[in-house]
Amino acid sequence: MSTAAAVPRAKITGGSFLIESRPAEEIFSPEDFTEQHRLIAQTAEEFARNEIIPNIEKMEHKDWAISRELLKKAGELGLSSVEVPEAYGGLEMGKVAAAVIADRLAKYAGFATTWGGHTGIGTLPLVYFGTEEQKKKYLPRLSSGELVGAYALSEASSGSDALNCRARASLASDGSHYRLNGEKMWITNAGFADLFTVFAKLDGDKFSAFLVERTFPGFSVGAEEHKMGIRGSSTCPIILNDCQVPRENLLGEVGRGHVIAFNILNLGRFKLGAMCVGGARNSLAQAIAYAKQRKAFGKVIADFGLVREKLATMATLIFVGESLVYRTVGLMDTALEEVDQSTENSGAQRLKAIEEYAVECSILKVWGSEMLDHVVDESVQIFGGYGFVEEYTVERSYRDARINRIFEGTNEINRLIITGFLLKRAQSGQLALPAAIRRLMEEVLSGPALSDELAGPLGEEQRLVEAAKKMGLFVAGAATQKYMQGIQEQQEIMAAIADIVIETYAMETALLRAIKIHRRQGEAGARLPVAMTRVYLAGALERIESAARRVIAAVAEGDTLRTQMAILRRLAKREPLNVIVLNQHIADDVIARGNYGIS
Repeated sequence: MSTAAAVPRAKITGGSFLIESRPAEEIFSPEDFTEQHRLIAQTAEEFARNEIIPNIEKMEHKDWAISRELLKKAGELGLSSVEVPEAYGGLEMGKVAAAVIADRLAKYAGFATTWGGHTGIGTLPLVYFGTEEQKKKYLPRLSSGELVGAYALSEASSGSDALNCRARASLASDGSHYRLNGEKMWITNAGFADLFTVFAKLDGDKFSAFLVERTFPGFSVGAEEHKMGIRGSSTCPIILNDCQVPRENLLGEVGRGHVIAFNILNLGRFKLGAMCVGGARNSLAQAIAYAKQRKAFGKVIADFGLVREKLATMATLIFVGESLVYRTVGLMDTALEEVDQSTENSGAQRLKAIEEYAVECSILKVWGSEMLDHVVDESVQIFGGYGFVEEYTVERSYRDARINRIFEGTNEINRLIITGFLLKRAQSGQLALPAAIRRLMEEVLSGPALSDELAGPLGEEQRLVEAAKKMGLFVAGAATQKYMQGIQEQQEIMAAIADIVIETYAMETALLRAIKIHRRQGEAGARLPVAMTRVYLAGALERIESAARRVIAAVAEGDTLRTQMAILRRLAKREPLNVIVLNQHIADDVIARGNYGIS
């Protein structure tokens, strides 16, 4: 891996990957890690190996004293404070460092969930919305692990529909405190957390947030949930029965709790994406190790073509996921560098800088969680019958992975967020999407839609990315022309467009990283990432074409349908790729290494 530090990068508009091309050197990837990033990665890796893994069984049996002890050790190593300002006991290292740690701690999903709940949604509401007094009181103790944080938004009747909560708050007659009543469900860390960010409607309609300590009168915790997976993390309901919360523990402004809720969930999504990549990398290493020693029909199963194809696909997905995570957090860190930390509203500025990439964060969450599901499922398949019993850790990894498509907003909600947010930005003029669609419509109706040849070692792949973007714009234009403002109610179409957007971002990101590696390390050093990129792009374009056909069939009919399908065929035209031989080369490499091995 290159030891070069990250090069300066210009701030990029969120979602602009659909309508703009970026030079490879402008995106951040693991090849750009600084010495500081590598040191924090090594620290997290050693902590996971030496502290977390030996204690898995205790945490699986709900020994929360161990969980607290590990959170304290993580705090002492600085692993819980990289996103906390130095003034409050943090390291303030940025989002890349936060992703690096999340990635490395994901060897065991139970503790990764505990740590993520504490350092992310449990601590960041205070970082971005707390008063000076609140920050001084709580952040140093959260950073060190002395206090454990939790986030209480969901309710039994309002999981994804968070603003429809039933919890209520009222100000006491003497004005000294609020009284909270209601119940929150599925609260990570609830069994042992000390400080909860709780959402309730003040006076029945003003959705607001409150900092609630475990010891406040009227606060109690229900029984542990018996879960399918992540059994090594605590999940309980909390009960508020005239819970007395001091007036100074109102977080943010009255009636503005939705700003806190949605921004914090957005922050959690990029970290969840990083954890999915780390979990997949760990599962691949286990699958390779097993395949190299398990024999059938007189040879190890790592020699069988179908097993090798699975390993190659898993490694390719990890390469793409890793590229997505670090490109996105690199964008966020670049935007955060422009914030003036000395101003009173620096917290609001930082949130605005991060919100710029809400689409990209939702993509990480959806793509990463579905990628991990594929990897752990294939790992079980490689283990065969042994993968279905608790003796082997792939069984636990399979169960643990399932929650990720529900966490931090379901994947269905996030797909609607992706398309909805892009359309909203286009309507407000923040993203020049309508102009790009108009240009494409004129182009496809008047002449050739794609460049015949593009320069460089991945010229055909550059053309495929161009095709993906054009198909996405074409479909979005056809759908919005049909439904106008009413497209928000067409969830199936919104989700199909989101799938195109997701794959386009993944394709371009993998391609740019591969080009950058090729430029830095030459053809020999880039052989593996180039092969992975070519394989992924070939499959992704097929998925994009399928989604595009689904949308066009839903929005057009008759001659219009036939014309639009003909345009789509022209946009999707490509030569078939011999993915079998490329997968054989990828499998050779990862089996020889024994792991993913690129970063």
